[in-house]
Amino acid sequence: MSIEWFYMKEGSEKIKELLKNAGFLDKEIEVYLAILEMGKGTVAEISRKAGINRSTGYVILDSLAGRGLVSISGKEPKQEYAAEDPEQLSFFLKKKLQEQQELISSAEELLPELTTIYKKGDRPRVRFYEGKEGLKQVYENTLTATEDIYACSTYENMHSVLPNYFPQYYQRRAKKKIFAHAIVPETPLAHERRTKDTEEMREIAFIPPDTFLIPTEIDVYDNKVMIASWREKLGVIIESQEIADTLKSIFKLAWAEAKRLDEEKK
Repeated sequence: MSIEWFYMKEGSEKIKELLKNAGFLDKEIEVYLAILEMGKGTVAEISRKAGINRSTGYVILDSLAGRGLVSISGKEPKQEYAAEDPEQLSFFLKKKLQEQQELISSAEELLPELTTIYKKGDRPRVRFYEGKEGLKQVYENTLTATEDIYACSTYENMHSVLPNYFPQYYQRRAKKKIFAHAIVPETPLAHERRTKDTEEMREIAFIPPDTFLIPTEIDVYDNKVMIASWREKLGVIIESQEIADTLKSIFKLAWAEAKRLDEEKK
């Protein structure tokens, strides 16, 4: 095996990768490389070299001709296809890139209108996230809230699963001026967090831990409901104005009772 053969093969693989990234199908790549090497030939000759059947060769060669990479001369049965200068490939790719950039710009310009159409349907959406990274993702979503967050949770559960995440999360939420109302079982860590209520923009109401268990967290904000299951390492975001409004009303009822119980102990 000569060193020249090695470099030719390596170059061929790079060309194939380039064409594939440009959207060429495998058989289109084989036909293009075959005709490029041959210079010109009939459909039968080119198809044979590319290792495809003749009928497929017709379709692919016509497609390459439409891209300006192949020219056609003569008439059947003596019709021949000839490879255009490889510079045409560069022109084709530049044109395609320009068209893609124009499409991206158009999509960005129309994004507000597309978003309006999407929201007009008012379709509920449910998204699931798994593992510790998934739980972080659902909490990151709460930082998009444009109004107060209504939450119930148990701090020990949260901090045991994501011990290094929450101190920074509380600071980031406060920096975004997102206030949180939290109903939590009265535990040592809950007392510790309550001392930071002002700086972390939060109000906590304690409930008896032996009477009310809260193994998961539920946050309600805007038109969303976030659920974090610590044992199952599962996060869920439900996007529905109707469901969110219902749970906000339930939370406010629970908040009134939680505040009453909390005040009785003082």
